[in-house]
Amino acid sequence: MSRRHSAVRREVDPDPKFQDLVLTKFMNAVMEQGKKSVAERIVYGALDKMEARAKSNPVQMFHQALENVMPAVEVRSRRVGGATYQVPVEVRPERRQALAIRWIISAARARNESTMVDKLSGELLDASSNRGNAVKKREDTHKMAEANRAFSHYRW
Repeated sequence: MSRRHSAVRREVDPDPKFQDLVLTKFMNAVMEQGKKSVAERIVYGALDKMEARAKSNPVQMFHQALENVMPAVEVRSRRVGGATYQVPVEVRPERRQALAIRWIISAARARNESTMVDKLSGELLDASSNRGNAVKKREDTHKMAEANRAFSHYRW
């Protein structure tokens, strides 16, 4: 990290179809090798498939899925006198969102469906109904923080 200046936060433009900033961030995370049009096709295709399967607003379901995956606490390593402790700390809102996006995409990529559109729509549907690998990752993070609650006094 730079000692002189703090990093400037860049604002992203809302996506062209739904005018949603979070959806744009999600699209940018799905994107590989700068191919934004491919990422747009994947995300919009997944939202269309979700709408067809669940018969409700896909953007609301996307936000519900993100909300269900966002962690409230996580553990951070803290070195005290030669020993390393896993100290539970609360997660900042921007990091909560970033972690949720990252976990949903990695869980979708690990699924067994044939196309990325199918994988992503399946994972978002699972996450919106509080199941799936991304939600399991959040539960595991919370369990680890709960197990290490004894070291919370080392918080900095």
